[in-house]
Amino acid sequence: MNNYPAIKLKRGRDESLLRFHPWVFSGAVASLPPNLDEGDVVEVHSAEGNLIGIGHYQIGSIVVRMLRFGSAAPIDSDFFTERLTEAFRLRRSLKLIRTDNNAYRLVHGEGDFLPGLVIDVYGDTAVVQAHSPGMHFCRDIIARTLTEIPDLNVVNVYYKSETTLPYKARLDPQNDYIIGSYSGSVAMENGLQFNIDWLRGQKTGFFVDQRENRHLLEHFSAGRRVLNMFCYTGGFSVYAMRGGASLVHSVDSSAKAVELTRANVQMNFPEDNRHTAYAEDAFRFLADMKRDEYDLIILDPPAFAKHRSALRNALIGYRRINAAAFEKIAPGGILFTFSCSQAVSREQFRLAVFTAAAQSGRRVRILHQLTQPADHPISIYHPEGEYLKGLVLYVE
Repeated sequence: MNNYPAIKLKRGRDESLLRFHPWVFSGAVASLPPNLDEGDVVEVHSAEGNLIGIGHYQIGSIVVRMLRFGSAAPIDSDFFTERLTEAFRLRRSLKLIRTDNNAYRLVHGEGDFLPGLVIDVYGDTAVVQAHSPGMHFCRDIIARTLTEIPDLNVVNVYYKSETTLPYKARLDPQNDYIIGSYSGSVAMENGLQFNIDWLRGQKTGFFVDQRENRHLLEHFSAGRRVLNMFCYTGGFSVYAMRGGASLVHSVDSSAKAVELTRANVQMNFPEDNRHTAYAEDAFRFLADMKRDEYDLIILDPPAFAKHRSALRNALIGYRRINAAAFEKIAPGGILFTFSCSQAVSREQFRLAVFTAAAQSGRRVRILHQLTQPADHPISIYHPEGEYLKGLVLYVE
């Protein structure tokens, strides 16, 4: 019998939880037990005293991230073995683990019913990110479980949460190996090799969420002059090269990202002179480039709005950068344009792109509407998990 402290909700504020939404907001809480610490497992009770479930407590607008509904069974090794094994079973059923592909997302937070946890796998290394204090305190049991799942073949577990945990929690996380050590950082995605910098790179070192969209771009690339804006590690550039692009130019404001892009292109296409990379500001590059210089442009910027308070400026940013692309792209050109801002809805992003197209006065057609891949699943009870939006556009 567990004796988890109990949080009581205000009357009528349990409706979303009864529909299995995994967040308890601070405004719904009637009372907190004394001496709660961030990361504690707590029971959540309705105003009438009925057990709704258990989750991790934290300070902030989201007070509890739910781990179980209708039960107060312990959050222990059996819990993580069950959840992580099920997550692996799904990825294996998606045929993501192949001789030509060993990079994929194993756990996608709420989408895998493990809110506050992200795990990406690159070969024999799992990179773990905690987004909640509760998952931070569970990091050792998570790491051990990852190495014990049959056929997952994880040997090294790197913990990378210095920038993802709430700063108010004062946890002082250290990025380091929990299990194992560095054993190489080249991963395979759809038969292409990429250097993954999980030690110093953004996120877990690579944006695996664009895998299927990169593959789609490959099929549009033959004979085209490709511009990859915000290239980061050059994923779209490498796929465009394999797709038969006549030239590929990669642009990023980070000189380090440009260096990594060059290395990834060189690793897959040694001594291929079709590729050039530039460390320049994206908006300035688009403003200075000639009209009709490119007939395939990728706009995959970092999140312009990480919070709703920045939404207005983000939408202005999306309009500006898409307007520049519409103005300069060659007739018959293809534009791949994305937003990874969770605060920007699919409708808001599409309206920003529509406004930019209308300003250009050009005829534009939607060929594909894109989203995140299946290893970034969205819980049907948590629509907020849909963050990646994209459009493939044909510009006359």
